[in-house]
Amino acid sequence: MKAILLHEFGGIEKLTYADVTEPVLQNDDVLVDVKAISINPVDVKTRAGKGVAGRLKDQMPIVLGWDISGTVVALGKSVTQFKVGDDVFGMINFPGHGRAYAQRVAAPAHHLALKPASISHEEAAAGTLTLLTVYQAMTKHAQITSGQRVLIHAAAGGVGHFAVQLAKHFGAYVIGTSSAANRDFVLGLGADEHIDYKSQRLEDAVHDVDFVLDTLGGDTIIQSLEVIRRGGTIISIPTGLNAEVVSLAEAKGVHGQFILVQSSGEDMRVLADLLGRGLIKAHVSKVFSFDEMGAAHAWIESGRTVGKVVVKV
Repeated sequence: MKAILLHEFGGIEKLTYADVTEPVLQNDDVLVDVKAISINPVDVKTRAGKGVAGRLKDQMPIVLGWDISGTVVALGKSVTQFKVGDDVFGMINFPGHGRAYAQRVAAPAHHLALKPASISHEEAAAGTLTLLTVYQAMTKHAQITSGQRVLIHAAAGGVGHFAVQLAKHFGAYVIGTSSAANRDFVLGLGADEHIDYKSQRLEDAVHDVDFVLDTLGGDTIIQSLEVIRRGGTIISIPTGLNAEVVSLAEAKGVHGQFILVQSSGEDMRVLADLLGRGLIKAHVSKVFSFDEMGAAHAWIESGRTVGKVVVKV
């Protein structure tokens, strides 16, 4: 089978196609014939030597990727929840060695859920790491409830477009930031307000926020602390919270957290239900072929991504 190997960290030219043997199943694994792979910023950062590269550097050559949708073609001895022929999807082995950039993947069964028949493999792959991140942030770390004021940064992006929809599903009042070009897209997702981050000062445009989801890092965290009410929560995904931010948050009575999403078939089953009923929708803006993985990475690096980028295998 074909897989994409990374022998050393660096640019997209380091993504190397190779013929490899099919993976050996552990007792609790299923072998998935992969139909679609979702590409995330963490893929790109890790390829370049950042992201979760530190966790994987001693396992070179590695196979990047964590988000898959495909069909079960073989079962480990202990697997009872799936059968051969089932369509499944999930984020596998994150933040460990996912090995998703391959035609077939050995995936722990407890990291997967049945793919809803009503959505494509491309949409299913898109609704894995990013949607799982949002779900865990809003249910396990912040407990978003009806009537809360929620601010979503980069609301048109991969994480952001799911965050707007899920917060609305929970009954929150949602404010989303993006460029003016993506205003209609953000409002179309269900956001109650839109802020153009290029022309509007956050501090002038919004106040008394209960929860902020920061997908940008840097100065965005500091600016966000100015608009959160005492007792509110900010969760930062890309950069975490440095000592200065922690001190400022404590002074304002704000709960600041960094989270790292964890693979969970149990959570994926909840998300499969939401996706299957159309309550949450994956916006796939670009689909690349398997031999265009470098182009998919370059598109993520361009910063122009709306919704999700998917590779079709």
